[in-house]
Amino acid sequence: MAECEGMRRFRFLGFNLTMSHVLLLLILLLSACVYGAGRDSINRSTVKNFDLERFMGRWYEIARFDHSFERGMQGVTANYSLQNDGTVLVVNSGLRGGKPTEAVGRAKTTSQVGRLRVSFFWIFYSDYNILEMDKDGQWVLVGSRSPQYLWILARTPKLSDDVMNQIINLAEQRGYNTDNLIFVEH
Repeated sequence: MAECEGMRRFRFLGFNLTMSHVLLLLILLLSACVYGAGRDSINRSTVKNFDLERFMGRWYEIARFDHSFERGMQGVTANYSLQNDGTVLVVNSGLRGGKPTEAVGRAKTTSQVGRLRVSFFWIFYSDYNILEMDKDGQWVLVGSRSPQYLWILARTPKLSDDVMNQIINLAEQRGYNTDNLIFVEH
């Protein structure tokens, strides 16, 4: 078979490859890297007994992993209110550089107990996993699909050292590096 003019061939590991083969191999390699980057040893299983209505109300952010949308913020609270259509209005507020800032979003339930999908921008939703929750509903450990996100929320602006150590231990048992936690001032 005659080779088309302009079709470049490459020799790689003894194989004769065309440019299309090389591009296909690069795409497969990139896909494998992206897929593998999302794999880790974090346990993202959610609580089995989650009551959405009981979760509503004000939560104080006690600690979090650093991320751009909350960087430098203190006094952070999250207010959840159930809407007539079954979605949840989410209002996160706090102080950045001493100035009030607020983000308003929506959450919706999923088929998995303890998992919500939250959006603060148009149609882009992220997992919001209730990983651990106090039996009296006074604190919660929240993660997402990414190991880069973790929050400790409480109904009060401060938790005792014993309770904080318990929550941090639970996060470590799930595979999170709690050395990365930022503690929020209220």
